[in-house]
Amino acid sequence: MNREEIMQIIPHRDNMLLLDEVTEENGTAHGKLHITGEEWFLKGHFPGDPVVPGVILCEVLAQSACVLLAGTAEGKTPFFTSLDKVKFRAPVKPGDTYETECTITRSKGAFYFCEGKGSVNGKLAVKAEFSFALVDKEA
Repeated sequence: MNREEIMQIIPHRDNMLLLDEVTEENGTAHGKLHITGEEWFLKGHFPGDPVVPGVILCEVLAQSACVLLAGTAEGKTPFFTSLDKVKFRAPVKPGDTYETECTITRSKGAFYFCEGKGSVNGKLAVKAEFSFALVDKEA
């Protein structure tokens, strides 16, 4: 899926849509974000040595996982409810392609529990367990 197709599934727009492409294979979402160096979150993190903030890396994981809910999430907004066992292993910098691999491990009602990892050139950058809830959009 390209950005236009992704926007049909998740509500993120403009600067907060953090996926360039994503595919789903056997219940696993594989996402990609190409870091150009022009992203808003790099402007002050860190001057002269830009590094993608960890919270952004986690947001990309969550957006990738939400794509697995195509059809289920219509009319709903996904809200992070937890981040757990987050480990940062390597920095992500301009010129990198950050690749994610996420699965939904279980669900209970509106809550979805996931595992994800992000890497650059096969080198692990972050891994985490996280959850989100699908909340009805207000009219």
